[in-house]
Amino acid sequence: MSGKISDVNITTLSALSEANRMNIVELLRQGPLTVGEIADNLGLKQPQTSKHLKVLSDNGIVEVQAEANRRIYKLRPEPFQALDSWIQTFQCVMQERFDNLDAYLKDLQKKEKL
Repeated sequence: MSGKISDVNITTLSALSEANRMNIVELLRQGPLTVGEIADNLGLKQPQTSKHLKVLSDNGIVEVQAEANRRIYKLRPEPFQALDSWIQTFQCVMQERFDNLDAYLKDLQKKEKL
């Protein structure tokens, strides 16, 4: 990855920027749940929860499976894998900077001993 954030990451970050949606994602990390279970766990009204789940679904963060009259939501791994790949680019840059700083400090220590 070139370090440029992709449209997928932007939509994922945008969808996760709302606190209730982030709380829903955190809750779904434990496993699939129905709209009612999510609403009950988070103290939200069911219509409000459904609106947040629609945003998460439209942005590919959750998927829904219909079972009779229940809709069960679970997280999709792909958006989080894409975010992780993007974040890894920062970790590589920071590690390189720390390595350069370490080399510079060792070089300074050598010069002080002379």
